[in-house]
Amino acid sequence: MTSSPTPVSPGRIAVVRAGVLDVAYERHGDPAGWPVVLLHGFPYAPRCYDDVVGPLVEAGADVVVPYLRGYGATRFIDAATPRSGQQAALAHDLRSLIGALHLSRPIVGGFDWGGRAACLVSALWPESVAGLITVDGYNVQDLSAALIPQLPQRESVYWYQYYLHGERGRRGLEMYRAEYAKLLWQQWSPRWSFSDDTLMATVKAFDNPDFVDVVVHSYRHRYGLVDGDPAYEATERRIATRPVITVPTVVLDTRYDGLGPRPGPVAIRTTSPSW
Repeated sequence: MTSSPTPVSPGRIAVVRAGVLDVAYERHGDPAGWPVVLLHGFPYAPRCYDDVVGPLVEAGADVVVPYLRGYGATRFIDAATPRSGQQAALAHDLRSLIGALHLSRPIVGGFDWGGRAACLVSALWPESVAGLITVDGYNVQDLSAALIPQLPQRESVYWYQYYLHGERGRRGLEMYRAEYAKLLWQQWSPRWSFSDDTLMATVKAFDNPDFVDVVVHSYRHRYGLVDGDPAYEATERRIATRPVITVPTVVLDTRYDGLGPRPGPVAIRTTSPSW
């Protein structure tokens, strides 16, 4: 008979200067252990990994769980830096964090925004990582296909993205951060019975002066409604080639997903072996 993993308590928050950010992160386990970086998505925070960190630490891992740009105590160094949420920015943030913490080829894992960063670093700079864990496959946006419509029943589940295309949506996110997250959690994870305490533990991370700007930019940029940060233009061009992932990769396929079935089988552009 196996027991359920013991969730960890939130780790001590440290801050490291990495690229254009002062990145807040939690760290668990032996710093001499094998490194792992776990990356959250929207609208989540490091709390989503509390049940995962404990077993990894017991297995000897050094686990780093950062707050993405716009979340928690992570801050932009320069007030003039665009508050971009584009995928290239997330990739550079992860690459910079790995370098700033002197992590030796960590395993990187994530979902949604975090999965996008993990996939892109694995594809663009494979020498930086030892392996990849990704939810729902090749988690990279194809911006060239962004304006191709899908069937109405598919489009309807993306209401939260289209909502943010207008200023009413921006104001709604600003005013109702907890309610926004709660509704999305209920829709995306219909079998997850979470408490208000669990929700609010994550919502604390949205109390960041850049949260709304970063989130809104992310959901406008992917549809070509706003420009990206010029600093990442070269990287966006590389991403547009749909780079192949060559590091060892594990794909997690969601069984109960409120976003509905994917148009095709979960796949990943990889030439790597599977674990």
